Amino acid sequence: MNKKRIVIALGGNALGNTLPEQMAAVKITAKAIVDLIEEGHQVIVAHGNGPQVGMINNAMAALSREDSAQPNTPLSVCVAMSQAYIGYDLQNALREELWNRGIKDIPVSTMVTQVRVDADDPAFLNPSKPIGKFLTKEEADTVASKYGHVMREDAGRGYRRFVASPKPKEIVEIGAIRSLVESGEVVIACGGGGIPVTLQGNHLKGASAVIDKDFASCLLAKELDADYLIILTAVEKVAINFGKENQEWLSDLKVEQARQYAEEGQFAPGSMLPKVQAAIDFASSKEGRTALITLLEKAKDGIAGKTGTLIHK
Repeated sequence: MNKKRIVIALGGNALGNTLPEQMAAVKITAKAIVDLIEEGHQVIVAHGNGPQVGMINNAMAALSREDSAQPNTPLSVCVAMSQAYIGYDLQNALREELWNRGIKDIPVSTMVTQVRVDADDPAFLNPSKPIGKFLTKEEADTVASKYGHVMREDAGRGYRRFVASPKPKEIVEIGAIRSLVESGEVVIACGGGGIPVTLQGNHLKGASAVIDKDFASCLLAKELDADYLIILTAVEKVAINFGKENQEWLSDLKVEQARQYAEEGQFAPGSMLPKVQAAIDFASSKEGRTALITLLEKAKDGIAGKTGTLIHK
């Protein structure tokens, strides 16, 4: 088997929803990742942070309510916190699994990663991602007037804060990430899509936004000249006509066909669509690049061509 450079984008289901769940989940996650490393592949790990950043955001909001001297914590700082503690659990689990298999010469590290977005990205005009807890109309009005947050009714369960989801333009720490990868380390980077920042002169200013982790992982894979982008999700393969009588699982997709299915509305926005879009972007960016969408525990079989949905030129 040819040795590949692989960027893995871990979904939330690979990390659990609470601290104890995460400690248990990363042990299973580490086994699947080390399976690939043991085969000689070079692996870089990116991950989501939906439940985790929500938990941190709620905790910091509670702190500011309890202590008037504590200002509101910016979302960008909450993302940084989530990167560090998810990375801490992941790198320890990966190191332990490597050592369990007698592999003691591959260091594992987490890079707290900033990702630049455009301040004039149209996404800022239409915040679409709900975060934080549900509030009453009165509570939402108070938060909106106090912090300037965009508060909207969500799913008939109350009001939540909505933030923008702009496209990633630049991975600020890419030079450091590349150096670590080239030296043979397993690197965890771009957690939660990266800490969203805009460039103001030479200053990087945190943005009230969340970056889609699949798009950030795609950019990371392109910047590192990876052979594979593996996007892990809750299903083994991508399907068209999902949930209908004529549902069809897809094993092998050319970029043009995948693009056509996406344009037809075959993939749900906010779930499978960004994964397929990121896969198309990566696979079409250079000859020899392949994207794979599958389950965590099927990643090794997917690389071997036994399962999952492969998207390529």
